[in-house]
Amino acid sequence: MHVALAASRRAEGRSGANPPVGCAILSAQGELVAVGHTAPGGRPHAETEALAMAGTAARGATAYVTLEPCAHTGHTGPCADALVAAGIARVVIAIRDPDPRVNGRGIERLAEAGVDIQIGVEAEGARRVMGGFLSRVCRNRPLVTWKTATSLDGMIALGDGAKRWVTGPAMRRYVHLQRSRSDGLLSAIGTVLADDPEFTCRTPGLEGDSPHRFIVDANLRTPPDARLLASAPEVGLTIFCREDSDPQAAVALREAGADVQSVATDSAGRLALGDVMQAVAETGCGNLMVEGGGKLGASLLRDGHVDRILWTRSAHLIGHDGIPAIGPLGTTGLPEAPAFTVTSEGRFAGDRFILLERPADIG
Repeated sequence: MHVALAASRRAEGRSGANPPVGCAILSAQGELVAVGHTAPGGRPHAETEALAMAGTAARGATAYVTLEPCAHTGHTGPCADALVAAGIARVVIAIRDPDPRVNGRGIERLAEAGVDIQIGVEAEGARRVMGGFLSRVCRNRPLVTWKTATSLDGMIALGDGAKRWVTGPAMRRYVHLQRSRSDGLLSAIGTVLADDPEFTCRTPGLEGDSPHRFIVDANLRTPPDARLLASAPEVGLTIFCREDSDPQAAVALREAGADVQSVATDSAGRLALGDVMQAVAETGCGNLMVEGGGKLGASLLRDGHVDRILWTRSAHLIGHDGIPAIGPLGTTGLPEAPAFTVTSEGRFAGDRFILLERPADIG
């Protein structure tokens, strides 16, 4: 199952609306004969890829799959049926598939065919890799990772707001790797106007894995010549705005290559982030990385939409006159235990990162 999990990670951010699944097949003699993962775009599925590699060695073999094999017919036939037809004798499954089209039906098909089944092996590891898919199916919103890059004292920029790199090139390459493992990237108009970013993966070898960009821009202030729009046809760009925003601005942005969608506003007149999250999920985006300023981060944290935090940090000191990473949260007290716990940390040159997660019961 560790081999299957490692394979599934190769599909993170590359499997479209389908889950990033891994499959490993051991022959009847106990030899590893095939490894597969969900192909780019979502198909073929991991089981199909592994069975093609195994060939006749699949008869009497054991298949280790990180997610319950599908039982419905889409562009291809059910993977459960493919495993049975190949003569697989035993299937070890990490977690069940909560998709209503599956949700136990794959397991039932295997059991009816006499296949030996074991469920729950390395379940937590599988949930981590497929957190985005599980969140989208079970909560109708993506799994959100809020990423920030700060100085040692928590500032994202000097007070003048001019664009300067806070962390070094090695850390920035690491961030681009994490972008490539995301289905989408969310930012806000303030960052677009201040930095004119591309939000693509520019590390060699990852250029084709840039996530779809989503921009929160209530009043459609995104310039039609923004760098985001230059890559919109290849990478994808969706701009969320108010329902009463300027129609001429919407037309100009659509002509420049963006998808412009209106969403409702909350009681304060801001775009309702819950509606934004639902709209993102409806595109098939499961893993969403957020890269923006302190206002967007604070809003997402206040509304409970942040599941993971990737905090990268340099050893620079900027001071109180800098721009903080998080805007006001209205905190009046501290709970006994922090909402997020550190799950990973590391160093690149003189910069450090920590990954924090909020416990979630999904899948």
